[in-house]
Amino acid sequence: MPFTLDRVPRELVFRPVTLTARERLAPHYLRLRLEGEALRGFDSLGSDDHIRLFFPGERPADGSAADVAAVEVAALRESPSREYTPLAWDAEAGVLEIEFVVHGEHGIAGRWADRAPIGSVIGVGGPRGSMVITGEPDGWLLAGDETALPAIRRFLARLSREGDATPRGLVLVEVPDVAHRPAFEAPAGTELRWVHRDGRQEGEALVAALDALTADDRPAGEVFAFVAAEHAVVKPGRALVLDRWGLSPEQVVVKGYWRRDEAEYHAPH
Repeated sequence: MPFTLDRVPRELVFRPVTLTARERLAPHYLRLRLEGEALRGFDSLGSDDHIRLFFPGERPADGSAADVAAVEVAALRESPSREYTPLAWDAEAGVLEIEFVVHGEHGIAGRWADRAPIGSVIGVGGPRGSMVITGEPDGWLLAGDETALPAIRRFLARLSREGDATPRGLVLVEVPDVAHRPAFEAPAGTELRWVHRDGRQEGEALVAALDALTADDRPAGEVFAFVAAEHAVVKPGRALVLDRWGLSPEQVVVKGYWRRDEAEYHAPH
């Protein structure tokens, strides 16, 4: 086989960090910059890595070193937390970027991402392990909703580095509608298909798009498949990549990143 998926354990590190910038990429999609001395040395080996963000209650904050120190690590660890994929980081400068889906009043993380004052302090834990692609797949399928966009961006960055324009990749991204598309580009040789919910529940449009794929849509050779969205995507995702396309279970990742009406759901690592 030209590639394998290998699990790499990591030392679990907890880091207090400060919110320093916020950018709105789409009406309900934000990119936040976190900074702090504790982020020096941060690394994430796998595109699908998970870190846990800890959100303390609202309090005055100015982002100074004294303010960060005032938020005790023990208190941060007891705060509500959610899992996210690290998008980009500078380990020397102590900078980390995370993207958030925001749904009004729903979800502690989204509310914090949308409203927290610049200078607010939160905790970052992990990643405690990484799934690393060793070798190079012949083809790629990357499919997900907004919650999977950071992982998809990171997988595509790997394809961009390879610099091969041969058609070998298919990307499906579900968003509410055309107005909610964040800035997003696929590298040469990769087809990007936007999937619009247009009022349907999250996951339904992506499931329909996966169900519509046939053997003719399968990239050639040994294919790596990554499918992640609301939990309803798991069964049809597996039906596509394992049954209709005949991919090896050891060379695919199909998971529910979140589950409707279940705030504490944890995606499998």
